[in-house]
This record gives sequence, C-alpha cells and structure tokens, in this order.
Amino acid sequence: MAASISGLLKPWTPRVLLVRWSRYNPYYLEPEVRKEAYSRPESELSAEEKEERELKTLRPIKAAPNAVTSSTFDDPVLSKFINMMMKHGGKILAREIMMQTLENIKSKQVEKYHKAADGKKEEIECNPYAVFHQALENCKPVVGLASIQKGGKYYQVPIPLTDNRRRFLAMKWMITECRENKHRRTHMYEKLSQELLAAFEKEGNVIKKKHELHKMAEANRAYAHYRWW
Repeated sequence: MAASISGLLKPWTPRVLLVRWSRYNPYYLEPEVRKEAYSRPESELSAEEKEERELKTLRPIKAAPNAVTSSTFDDPVLSKFINMMMKHGGKILAREIMMQTLENIKSKQVEKYHKAADGKKEEIECNPYAVFHQALENCKPVVGLASIQKGGKYYQVPIPLTDNRRRFLAMKWMITECRENKHRRTHMYEKLSQELLAAFEKEGNVIKKKHELHKMAEANRAYAHYRWW
C-alpha cells in the first residue's frame, strides 16, 4: 500500500509526444487512387478486401494529395527530371523541352528502324520513354566518395549510394553535360536527345563520368574503413 502511494506521489515529468495535426479525424479512410483496385471483380477479392470496399461506401474518405494521380501517363521520374531542368520557375519551358526531346528520340529511332535490316529491327527500341529510363539507369553510379576527416586530414572515402542519390547524380550529370558542352547553335532538346541516345548505348560523356567516379572509388578503397570511424 505504501509503495503504491509513493508511486502516486512521484513528481510528474512532462513527455514530448510527436503529434501530426490533420484536418481529418481517424474515422476518415485513406484514399485509393489506383484504378486497378476498383476494376477488379468482387469474386476475386479476399474477405479483407471485401470488407474494405464495403467500408468505403459507408465512411468518408480523405482527399488525395496534389502530387498523387491515377493517370496512366504519370511518370514520377520524368517529372523529377523536368523539375531539375527547370530554371527560375519556367516549368512550361522545361516541359516543352522534354516533350521535344522525346519526339526527337522517337523520330531518330523510327528512322533507324526503317533503315535497319530485317533481322536487326527487333533490337531497336522505338519507345522514347523506355530509352529515357534505360539511359538514366545506365548513368547511375554504384558507389560515391565522401570527405571524412581523420587525424587533421580529409580523406575521400568510397561509400555506397542510396537509390535517390544515384538517380539525382545521373540526372544532374545529364543536365550539366547538355548545358555546359552544348554548341551555341544547337538547341537544348537536340543535345539532350543525343546524350540520352548515347547513354542508352552505354556511351557518351555521362557514362565516362560515371566510370571516372568508380575508378576514383577503386583507387581510394584503402580508406574504406574510415567510413565507420
């Protein structure tokens, strides 16, 4: 009894609670923007999915965020590339350059397709979106370098890169290459289409920059253990 009373008489210490304020109470359901979820017949649904579908007919649903869409033409990687290419808020201009780049890639690949022999036509990729994604995938580095101080001296230590960092470096190298090494009479979309097609074939200056970074990381592998110090 005395122990319980002493426990109640302990001084109260305030605790910090992380609370995310929302305009919706817990009664609201999360939105579902995938069209495939609504097109499935009821016979293919499990018991839990049937219960969730019934709840959505009775309970209110939160509004979907602005960045979420159910369009089949939505491409988050392409939107990210357009945002990185944008300067001074000119997103319309950046989007027009990207669309012209894809059209230029399409026309070049179709022309190459018609000029190729019958046996090599299947190897030519005419979809500009597939060329764009494969080119960025070829430009992504695997390891990078981080400056770490040890004993009053800074060392370039090789570290593995996250997926977001790899994607950012590939896009940054591609945009920087097109802006700095472009002839003054060459349009931006022409240079960008040339670099994307070269990266699609694992060629070009962006691929060289990736290989140079890998060589520097290989040369500094003796300092790899400084990453944990």
